[in-house]
Amino acid sequence: MDALAAALQDSALSQLLRSSIWLYPLVNTGHVVGIALLFGAIVPLDLRLMGFFQRAPLEHLLNTLIPVAVTGLVLALFTGSLLFATRPLDYVGEPLFGIKLALLGAGVVNALVLRYSPSWKWVGGATGAPPPRAWRLHGLLSIVLWLGVITAGRLIGYR
Repeated sequence: MDALAAALQDSALSQLLRSSIWLYPLVNTGHVVGIALLFGAIVPLDLRLMGFFQRAPLEHLLNTLIPVAVTGLVLALFTGSLLFATRPLDYVGEPLFGIKLALLGAGVVNALVLRYSPSWKWVGGATGAPPPRAWRLHGLLSIVLWLGVITAGRLIGYR
């Protein structure tokens, strides 16, 4: 793993990202925008899954917010990979980086488990109907996991 990280750190891409006055800040800004899109879409959806805002039709929220969240996730992953390329040797040895990746994976798995669960058929249910109990737990877990990803990422930036 260290050999791959060293090769990446010595790559032209890594050197360009580290030496450019504009490129690194633009990539970093893209990462923040991706996180904002992801978390900004996930929180209202999770709150709805937890039983809040029951007058808002869940199907409409899903159709609007899931594409925004996916776009944010893809942007954050792409720009995060570029940020990783600037100092891979440092990140590989950083425990918080491993924690961040584990939480990120858990957040994605939580979303996929919810999406492909048998209770997903409830989406078309009547407005105001209480969500299944499992959805409330998935919503709460989602918020905690994504806050953990963001917190671990910010902590890495301060080390």
